[in-house]
Amino acid sequence: MTDSQPSVLLNTGTRMPLLGLGTFRLQGQEDTYNAVDAALTAGYRAFDTAAVYRNEAHLGHALRCLLPKHGLSRDDVFITSKLGPKDQGSKARDGCLRSLEQLGLGYIDLYLIHWPGTQGLPVGDKRNPENRAQSWTVLEEFYSEGTFRAIGVSNYTVDHMQELLKSCKVPPAVLQVEFHPKLVQKDLRALCKERGVCFQAYSSLGTGLLLSDHLVLDLAKKYGRTSAQVLLRWAVQQNIPVLPKSCQPERVEENGRLFDFDISEEDMERLSALDCGEKFCWDPTQVS
Repeated sequence: MTDSQPSVLLNTGTRMPLLGLGTFRLQGQEDTYNAVDAALTAGYRAFDTAAVYRNEAHLGHALRCLLPKHGLSRDDVFITSKLGPKDQGSKARDGCLRSLEQLGLGYIDLYLIHWPGTQGLPVGDKRNPENRAQSWTVLEEFYSEGTFRAIGVSNYTVDHMQELLKSCKVPPAVLQVEFHPKLVQKDLRALCKERGVCFQAYSSLGTGLLLSDHLVLDLAKKYGRTSAQVLLRWAVQQNIPVLPKSCQPERVEENGRLFDFDISEEDMERLSALDCGEKFCWDPTQVS
């Protein structure tokens, strides 16, 4: 991956861009192509997908077509995908191979276990810890082979992380979780910092509901920015990678303009003070 983009250093020794395009709910070859084209034009060099998004093949096709157009090679971009909950455990190897085949990009820069539970099992089922441990062993094998350049997890709690860190041979490089001013995840961030795991944000805009928050609107006016830019800048200014998503080229470009302004320390603290533990997405705390 090119070093020209603002990035974080992973515990694998590789760098991951602070800004990536999220592709959740991005469907169809044309919309995917247009979003990726806009993202590359705007300077994005990371792209985040998942088996459950059902767009790995569309993303791979778009990148194979567009990288030459933008004068880029495979090594200039950072691709993340994720193992689906239906493939947790004994089906993990097949799930990993399917992601590699769907993307068709030779290797995956970062591969995550998407969810600590298993599709079809109750959240409290004792097989959940066994299945995710089996999945991690498979990810470690792909990492050792070099097919996955880094491995990590998503939606893990402190308990899930501590369990993994006690048993793993290869420590996770990344934890990707919901993170925004109303959910600052202090305990998870402290654990990640202590153990050298990159903490990465998704749903930085609170599924869009934070865009109309009074403080966010006031700061957007103060800095001459959009509400989305303020929320995303709040994260990247803390060196936390973000994954804004949009299928609208103009919004993709707008969301990428994060590195030409700073939020004052006082305003950063005001945003952080909105924390109330509110989740807008999924809650993994009940998964055993």
